[in-house]
Amino acid sequence: MGLFDRLKSNRHKTPQQRKENSIKLLKESGIKVFEGLPVIEGYEEAKTRTKDEIVQRAVALCIVSVYAEGFLSDTPIKENQDFVAPIIEKYNATGFFTEKEKAFLENENPLPQDAINFSWQYECYNVLLWALGFSKNLSFPGEICDVSGLVKILAATPSFEKFYKNSKLRDKEEILDEADLIYRYDWACVDARINGLDIDKLNSGVVLERHRALNWLINYMEQEWDNISTDT
Repeated sequence: MGLFDRLKSNRHKTPQQRKENSIKLLKESGIKVFEGLPVIEGYEEAKTRTKDEIVQRAVALCIVSVYAEGFLSDTPIKENQDFVAPIIEKYNATGFFTEKEKAFLENENPLPQDAINFSWQYECYNVLLWALGFSKNLSFPGEICDVSGLVKILAATPSFEKFYKNSKLRDKEEILDEADLIYRYDWACVDARINGLDIDKLNSGVVLERHRALNWLINYMEQEWDNISTDT
């Protein structure tokens, strides 16, 4: 590694520095901290998802979440499928869905719990829009995202190509910062649940979905979307 490369490398946080920054933010918010929680991968080791992967996943998540919301609002299955079909065609999204998503979209009698689970993925879509530069920051995970506003971002874009062009992938450093932070927020939620404690400031559902999306973004354990784990 040459001098220039070393200087460039030194500008990135170490995993320990990233952990310490996250802990500081948790403490400032009054969130319980576990100092022994490990660090996540460093800048040099982590391999984040490509722009192509993220844009396609964002489109798929938006469509599946909209479909799930329609089911939960008692829209007839055929009507719901007819509603999303032209959206899928508009964004050339047929090949973007996972096996579980395809099964849900094609199921003539989906389980209500499946629809609830998929509708929660608006929170994952929110993270991916942030990673693609459509929002300036990820707010404190205390409230659910602005679903209507987020859906409009895609709906107002005439094609997949335009959506792709409008996207600007964030630096890996920023993605790792958020991945480390949500990892520690999620530990606090799990700890509260195990110990029967209230944690009013955090929305555990929002935290869980963000953790899933950020783990996918940093290619955690090389797991694909349907199998992403949120270990704490």
